[in-house]
Amino acid sequence: MALASDPSTLWLLALLLMATGLCAGLLAGLLGVGGGIVMVPVLELALPYAGFPREWCMHVAVATSLAAIVPTSISSARAHHRRGGIDWDIARAWAPGIILGGLAGSLLASRASDDVLTGVFGAVAALISLKMFLLLDHLRLAERVPKGLAGKLIATVIGGVSSMMGIGGGTLSVPAMTLTGGAIHQAVGTAAFFGLLLSVPGTLGYLLASPGVALPGATVGLVSLLVLVLVAPLSMLSAPTGARLAHSLDKRTLSKIFGGFLSLVALRMLFRTFA
Repeated sequence: MALASDPSTLWLLALLLMATGLCAGLLAGLLGVGGGIVMVPVLELALPYAGFPREWCMHVAVATSLAAIVPTSISSARAHHRRGGIDWDIARAWAPGIILGGLAGSLLASRASDDVLTGVFGAVAALISLKMFLLLDHLRLAERVPKGLAGKLIATVIGGVSSMMGIGGGTLSVPAMTLTGGAIHQAVGTAAFFGLLLSVPGTLGYLLASPGVALPGATVGLVSLLVLVLVAPLSMLSAPTGARLAHSLDKRTLSKIFGGFLSLVALRMLFRTFA
């Protein structure tokens, strides 16, 4: 199967994907979410027009988004580190679980149906957006972010679900850390680093996947290299700008932005699943 041959369609798709890369990088730095929260829904909508079979569009969107998070998370994490925004004690404690979960999630997602992937994406985004948008600052499940066995288990779940959703981990790790006593700005910065830890093994799992059908866009496994080239460089360039904005906004504004974007994405994905 080949890419769409209409030049005007290809140009529009290219411009849309480049704009997606810019927005994804901005949000990666701003919210610590790896940009996948923007990338996955847009790619899932755009890929059918590029000649991808509809039943594989969500898989390719998730896999390619996760691959794009690798360079984006490097840029975002470096920007947050320069501003002292990463809690390295939590990062070291949660790293093994994030890495293991990232690989396991990609292996599971490559074998799941597209409805399962959109359902997971929509349900998780809806739950987390509710917490962040309502600004439940008083709600704490623990006084300190767990770093022992409990912390490793939480990290593994975060890595696995995030890899299945094609996101950088911030969607889950930011609220997980704030619910257990972490500060929002530190949580966002640390989540940017987690994006790198889970996206590398997760991408490897998607590259090794065997969809069983020929996919366009120079696709290796489930990762479209052509789409990746269009979105990744621009997302990497815009991530530091987002990180600068994150440290200039107050806690309430940052939480509202996070919750607002998640609610929009949740509605789109749940509609896609059950419509």
